[in-house]
Order: sequence, then structure tokens, then C-alpha cells
Amino acid sequence: MSNPDAAKQRLYGHLVVAASFLAVFVLFGYRSTFAILKDPMLKDMGWTNAQTTIGYSIMMTIYAISAFFCGMILDKWGTKPVFAISAVLGALGFYVTGQITSMPAYILAYGLFGGIATGMLWVTSTISVRKWYVGKSYATMWGFAFAGAPLGQLILTYFIKNALSEGTSWRSIYEGLGYTTFVVLAIAFFLAKRGPESYGLHADGAMPAAGGAAPAKEYEWTIGQAFSSYPIWGAILTFVFSVLAEFLVWTQVVSYWRVDLGMDISTASYMYMVIGVVGIFSMPIMGIVADYTVKVTGYEPLGRKRMLQLGPSIGIVACVLLFLQRQSLWIGVVSCVLFAVYWAIVPGGVVGYSGSLYGRKTLGKIWGLATLIVMGTGPFTGSFLGGYLKDVTGSYTASLAVALVSFLLSLIFATSLPLRLLNPEERRLAAPAAATT
Repeated sequence: MSNPDAAKQRLYGHLVVAASFLAVFVLFGYRSTFAILKDPMLKDMGWTNAQTTIGYSIMMTIYAISAFFCGMILDKWGTKPVFAISAVLGALGFYVTGQITSMPAYILAYGLFGGIATGMLWVTSTISVRKWYVGKSYATMWGFAFAGAPLGQLILTYFIKNALSEGTSWRSIYEGLGYTTFVVLAIAFFLAKRGPESYGLHADGAMPAAGGAAPAKEYEWTIGQAFSSYPIWGAILTFVFSVLAEFLVWTQVVSYWRVDLGMDISTASYMYMVIGVVGIFSMPIMGIVADYTVKVTGYEPLGRKRMLQLGPSIGIVACVLLFLQRQSLWIGVVSCVLFAVYWAIVPGGVVGYSGSLYGRKTLGKIWGLATLIVMGTGPFTGSFLGGYLKDVTGSYTASLAVALVSFLLSLIFATSLPLRLLNPEERRLAAPAAATT
């Protein structure tokens, strides 16, 4: 006999994953299309490179700030309001950018509107999946959702390049991206669901409690309580050093291939696309691997920690292979494959680890503040260091060396992550017992 609650949980959970897939499709579309449309905009507006990129820099700063407030909205009112705001502001960010005639209008459209929308999309997609899937199910389902990121990069990059080659103006492309963003996020809005408890359901994949005991009621952490404990800071530092390394690689590797290795632009572009193509498959595959690790260890924090140790370790190997690429083009291809595998592990892994210790009820505001810290430092620092090191050393090799060291620091902090955390109530109850022993 079928269980109607189980069928409902499965349907709603899959709808949440589909909505998150569409959210990260738009998010990474925002981040990847700028690189293609920057030069046509620069020439048409008569701006310098610095003036043109200021919109992207401001977008990433607002992204980090809006992520924090989005977490609080998510915990209180659920996913739908966030997707509604993101649909409107994300569409305006693209569309109005296509109409700009001045720098203030550009900063307002791409920087402010785009930044608010993208920051909300990242937190909402990660947290909503975590609210529906835990334990031995979370990483697999997040992997399917996160596959929207490389797919968004590939599809939008392909169509925009073709449109530009056919003579379509950058303004028309931005307008088209505005319409596309609104439609995609409107679909995500209708698919989105609140947390499972709102429907009388439970998260899928919970690990059995020791001795068959009923799972303990989740403690509702305050921001101050959570950030007074080490696990969230350990997760933040693991993530921020991986993100710093990642942005050093993403922003400099094509130039490294072209300038330091003498590769032609066509080969370098295809090499870079390997990361996106492999990412479509590595996201769900590594999610399955992560959940299998949790199942084998029998304890979710331990399984998530081991995957967070694996992620930056793969990043280190990928950086080393880039140094060895002078010997063979295929070594570089393997490096790109490994970067795609790293990408599939760490972003979702830090959310999974944090959720395994702090629970799901207040994870939105906790991870919203964590995202503010990570995205407010890692992308800017990585991008800035890449340009600065090129100016100082005259090559892009130094950027890869710093990325390797940053991945190593990420691995060190991942290794330091504790496996257990007592909430304030548990510590209060444990104190009298400790005093009598």
C-alpha cells in the first residue's frame, strides 16, 4: 500500500530541487555573461576597463550583503517571496543595463539590482534544498540542483557568442537576458515550496538516532550563539580560502594559457569550457559520492568533513597539474576536469556540514551571514590578487602558486572542523553533571 505522505514528500522535494536548479542557472548566467559582453559595452560607452568592471565589482559586494538579509527572510517567510523579489530585480538588472546612458544608471541596474537578486538566489537555492534533504540524501539532490550552474554558463555563453557574431548589439542581448531571467525565475517561484514542516512532512535522508531513539528536537540558534562557536567559523574559513583560490584560477587561467604557455585563444577557450561541460556531470555524481560517504561513516558531520577535506585536496592537485602542463596539453585537460570535480564538492559541502551541526530551522540566517563574510572577501581578494601579481611578477604563474597555497589553507581548516557541537541548552544541562564528576 502506498504512503501518500512519502509520495507528497518526494514530489515536493523534487520541485524544490528543480526551483533551485533554475535559480543557480540564472545566478551563474549573471556571473558568466559579463565577461563576454564587457568589451562591446566598453567600446560603445567609451569607458575604461576599470569603469566597465565597476558594475560587476559592486554586484558582487551587494550580492554578499543581500545574502545575509535573504537568510532571515527565508527562515521567516519561506522561498517564494525571495524568488519573487529576485525575478523582478534580476530581470530589471539585465533589462535596464541594456538601456543605460550613464555610469550611475549602470551601477544602479547591474550593480544594485543584479547584486540583490544574485545574492538572494544563492542562499535560497542552497538552504531550500538543505531544508528538504539531510543526511544521506542532501548532497545528491544538491548536486542535481547545482548542475544548473555550469549548464547556465554553457548555454548562455553559447547563445551570446553567436548573437554577437551575427551583429546583435549588447543592448539587445541584455534586454533578452532580462526577459529570460523573469520567465525562468517565475517558473522557479511556482515550483518553490516552504520547509517540509509547513506541509506536515519531514526532511528526507535523516540518519537513524543512536540506539533507535527518536531524533532530538532541533535547537533554534541565534546568530550570536552560532557565531560564538568554532564550527561555523571553521566552515567559513574552509570556504573562503577555497573561493579565493577558485577566483584566482577562474580569472587568470585563460591568460596563463595564452601568455605564459603561448596557447592560441581558440584552444584556451575550449580548455576553459571543459570545466563547465564536466561540471554538468560532476555535480550530481559527486553529490552521490558525498552521500555515500555519509552513509558509510554513519554520521553526517564526519561524512561531510571528509568530503570537505577531499575538495581542496583535489584543487591542490589541479594547480600542480597546471604547472606541469608545459609537458602536455592533456595534463591541462585533466586539471580542468579536477577543477570541475572540486567545484562540485565544496560549495554544497560547507552548507551540508553546517546544517548537520546547527540544524535546519535557523540555518537560513546563519548561512546568510556566512555567505556575506565569504563572498564579501574571497571573490574580491582572489580577483584583485590575480591582477596585482601579474603587475608585480610579469606572469600569471604566481597567481596559480597563491591559489595552491590557498587550497592548502582550506584543507587545513577543513581538517580542523569538529564533529560535535553542544547547543547552549545542552551545555547548561551538561555543566552540573561535569561538576559532580
